[in-house]
Amino acid sequence: MEQTAFLIHPDDNVATALTALTPGPVRLLNGTDAGSCAAIEDIPSGHKLALRDIAAQEDIIKYGVVIGRATKAIPCGGWVHLHVMRSLYDERSGHLDVKTGAPGDTKYE
Repeated sequence: MEQTAFLIHPDDNVATALTALTPGPVRLLNGTDAGSCAAIEDIPSGHKLALRDIAAQEDIIKYGVVIGRATKAIPCGGWVHLHVMRSLYDERSGHLDVKTGAPGDTKYE
């Protein structure tokens, strides 16, 4: 099965995985064929794929706007999520579980 990711805006440095990705080629879509890249690790469906090397403290760009900042270097083809970035819109993003997004700083009973 072909692996695909969606490139929302041409200025984005990430694309959104349309399928769960494994290491290997990924076709980029944006209404037409937007090229390709290669995933270097497993990336869950709906999560972000780095389209180029992103340096620590560099902006993460999606929708053509800055959505966060890299907390460490992210290689091209890497998984871009809470373990390597922080949101500029949600101060609690550092407390969210990497896989589920559930808050880790609040207990519900």
